[in-house]
Amino acid sequence: MSLEFLWYIPNQVTPGHRGEPVTADHNSLDTLTVQAKALEDNGWKGALLGTGWGRPDTLTVAASLAARTETFEPLIAIRPGYWRPANFASAAATLDHLSGGRVRVNIVSGKDDLGAYGDSEGDQADRYARTKEFLQLVRKLWTEENVTYRGEHFQVTDSTVVPRIVPRGNRRHPTLYFGGASAAAERVAATEADVQLFWGEPLEGVRERIERLRALSEELGREHAPLEFGLRITTFVRDTTEQAWADADAKVAEMAKNSQTPNPRRRAAVGQQRLLDLAERGEVLDDNLYTAPGKYGGGGAGTTWLVGSAEDVAKSLRKYRDLGITHFVLSDTPYLREIERQGSQLLPLLGE
Repeated sequence: MSLEFLWYIPNQVTPGHRGEPVTADHNSLDTLTVQAKALEDNGWKGALLGTGWGRPDTLTVAASLAARTETFEPLIAIRPGYWRPANFASAAATLDHLSGGRVRVNIVSGKDDLGAYGDSEGDQADRYARTKEFLQLVRKLWTEENVTYRGEHFQVTDSTVVPRIVPRGNRRHPTLYFGGASAAAERVAATEADVQLFWGEPLEGVRERIERLRALSEELGREHAPLEFGLRITTFVRDTTEQAWADADAKVAEMAKNSQTPNPRRRAAVGQQRLLDLAERGEVLDDNLYTAPGKYGGGGAGTTWLVGSAEDVAKSLRKYRDLGITHFVLSDTPYLREIERQGSQLLPLLGE
């Protein structure tokens, strides 16, 4: 299996994300470019750009970083509702053309401040039905011409996106990543996504989900290439196992002193709740999956951490690989230091 390793750029207006140093220029183009170039220099394929209302627009950030780099591939997180599919398909195709085929896309369906940008609140079934149509239509617009589509949520007539996406080997269009742990989300992933992203669950849970998604793909008549799988997780790496756990415990103790009420929209998500529930099973699961951060405000990929030396963390990531994970989106703070540390210490241990 060919493995791909990406990092994370939080794309936050507010400084200090997950322990990042607070600086006035933390989200400037120069600062972000330094990170993107460090990713190029340290063996990373690119980075996921975080999205949400109240954060910089991800496509604009991606275009700016692509213009200042040579190989950096932005994984652009976007939301149906914020974008309409034809508008997004056109914008992404343009950036893919200008960047020489470096665009990746992460479709996010979780709840957001929808009213702020004119979207409406639907129930879970409606939300994922819309996401399914969005994925279907964007893919059609990238691979077909004169597209006419009549869905419940989106419609286009005789639509051709230009410039056309240039096929590059097996890549017919930008890879479509998708997350979500509910039954409705998994049905969308099984039929329409290219890569299903998981958060940092124990190996047993990831194995069960991969098996279920593969069975769903067959049951629902998936029409695309087989679904691939990815892991989005915090990797807390230090020179020794002992130092890693000492630093991780100290960081969680600091989080506990400054613990904040979790975002209710995030906490309501099925995938997030699965992570938070892990703490009831123990503070450390498998070999080194640390669940304590979730008790003190750690959310999303910061809810659980893989902790240890580079050898410890590489051993754990290889176990996820053996389950079928081929896309890894890793991170820790300070972001620049860890891009370099993990690029030089961790990635060489995960080479094919």
